[in-house]
Order: sequence, then structure tokens, then C-alpha cells
Amino acid sequence: MSPLFTPVRIGRALAPNRLVMAPMTRSRADDHGVPGDITATYYAQRAGAGLIITEGVFPSAMGKGYVRTPGIETDAQVAAWKQVTEAVHARGGRIFMQLMHCGRISHPSLLDGATPVAPSAIQPAGQAWTPVGQVDYVTPRALSLDEIAGIIDEYRQATRRAITAGFDGVELHGASGYLPEQFLSSGSNQRQDHYGGSVENRARFVLELLKAMAAEAGADRVGIKISPEMNFNSITDAAPQETYTYLVEQLRGMGLAYLHVALFGTPVDYHALLRPRFEGAYLIGGGLTQESAEAALAAGKADATVFGSAFLANPDLPERFRLGAALNAPDKNSFYSPGPEGYIDYPALAAAPGA
Repeated sequence: MSPLFTPVRIGRALAPNRLVMAPMTRSRADDHGVPGDITATYYAQRAGAGLIITEGVFPSAMGKGYVRTPGIETDAQVAAWKQVTEAVHARGGRIFMQLMHCGRISHPSLLDGATPVAPSAIQPAGQAWTPVGQVDYVTPRALSLDEIAGIIDEYRQATRRAITAGFDGVELHGASGYLPEQFLSSGSNQRQDHYGGSVENRARFVLELLKAMAAEAGADRVGIKISPEMNFNSITDAAPQETYTYLVEQLRGMGLAYLHVALFGTPVDYHALLRPRFEGAYLIGGGLTQESAEAALAAGKADATVFGSAFLANPDLPERFRLGAALNAPDKNSFYSPGPEGYIDYPALAAAPGA
């Protein structure tokens, strides 16, 4: 039997297979950050995954960074997500919510005119996706110490609301150049207080977020995603191997559900560096195929494997892998478009032409 189809414990959850659906921004919520009925359908269609990790969800309105992304701050958002978790659970699935605060990767037009926040007032290169198209990022405002404490508490409250909405756990998005990685990385964090400077100080924000989330959900229902040297969204670090080694060593003893490491093009084998330092389930992602995922599991390099666009285009991905069936191709033009097209209309195997 392929190792993909053996059960694995991921914190409190027991996954029936080792195929995890990656968090992917889909931009199908309304302007108030409330997901619609089609979002429940979308995730329920993919309930055959060992674990679903949702798209990034902003813990508070100031964390929003893209058009039509969802939140977990208001009662309406919680009610909508409850429909999602109920639909996934009805089909026997498990689902974690990914909490994503974009920090400086945002724009005032997405924040009711407010200036995006960051550890330091350093303008990122690139452009924001706004309701009127792409526009240059602005120079963010550096957070005060009181505001940092407030954001940590927002993550705690968001975790509580996610659990109330029926999620099986929460993931901290610590990658892709968003607020936690902005604190972690020396290029975006030039603070002179105890949240900046040394790696111990730069990692402090991430670790305090995790502790706050674990205090609400239980550590065995909290995971973290990192992507060392992904260099996305204008993020840089002077010594990434040192940074991530330190961070992961600090996770030891916290009892987290999992460490999710997605690598994209770095020549450094971070899996070899980090996996021995983490005691929970180790999830790998980033351009996997069925063959490379099976090889990683067989070699003991991971406990579970994370797939993105393959799950997006194939709601029944585990069954297709099991049967060796052909895969639907993802349509990039509809990744972030509103409405059901390219979202809930990918055919399952039984309905696929020629199946």
C-alpha cells in the first residue's frame, strides 16, 4: 500500500490519509469578509483530504491584504464558517483554519483608509491587489509595543472564534512575507526594542502568537506554516538558516500539532535541517507530485504531504491518486475570480469525461 493512504496523527486529529489540502487564497468572500454558501460546498467537496487547511483568514480587519478574502472577527463571519465546518464534518473530514495577518502587504483601500502596519516603516517592493486593480504598496506604520500586544490578543480571540465555529484547529501563517514573517526577518524588522535585532527578539512575536493561540485551542490543535527563503512579498533575511533553526528549536516542548514547511526553490535542504528539531507531525509542501510525496514518506522525511493546486482542481484527489487516474488541470484565470466558476465546478472522477 502507498504510504499516502495510511493514517497519521496530527495533534488531536487522526487523519485517515497523509494528503493535506494546502491553504490557498481564493477570494470568494464578500466585501465584509463573509464567506458564502459556495465556500461550504468547495471545502466539503474536498473532505476526502486527510486534513484541510483553509485559505488565509484575517484575525482582525487590519490584517486584510487582498480583495474578497475572509475574516473571523464578526458574528456573521463566524456563522458563515460554521456552515463550512459542518459541511466538511458531515462528509467525515477534518479542517483547520489558517490565520493570516498581512501586515504591510496590504493597502489603505482595503483597510478603510488606514495605513498598513508592520514591525518597521519599510515600504515593500511590489503591488497590492485592490478593488481597483494593482497599486504600489505604501510605506507601512511601525507598530507600538501596546499595538503588538493588541494584535497578539486578536489572534487569541480569532482562535477562540474559529473553535466556536467548529474548526478542528488553527494554523499560524508564518510564511509568504506576512506580518509574522515580517517580524522574523531581518530585512523587514529594524526595531530597536525587544521585538527586533537579535534572532531571539525577532522570533518573539511568532512565539507569543503561538502561545496565545495554544492557550485558547490547546497546543495539539495549533500548527504553524513556514517557508524559509521563499522570498515572497519582498521579504529577506540575512541568515535564514540561523533564523529558522532557532525558531523551530523554540517550538520543542510546546506540544504543537504540526510544523508545515513549504519550500520553493531554495537550494538548502531545510527539511533535513528542521525535521529532527521538531517533535510533532512534520508536513511538507511545495511542488509535490504523487511520486515525490510517496518517496518523502517512505524515506521518513515527513509525516504528511501538502498539495495545493492539485487539490484545487481535483476535489477527489486522494481517490484519483489511489486509482492512478488522470488529474484535472487547474485554471489559473479563475484562481481569484469571484463566483462558482473555477471553484466548485471541477468534476469529480465519477463525473469526469471518459471516467
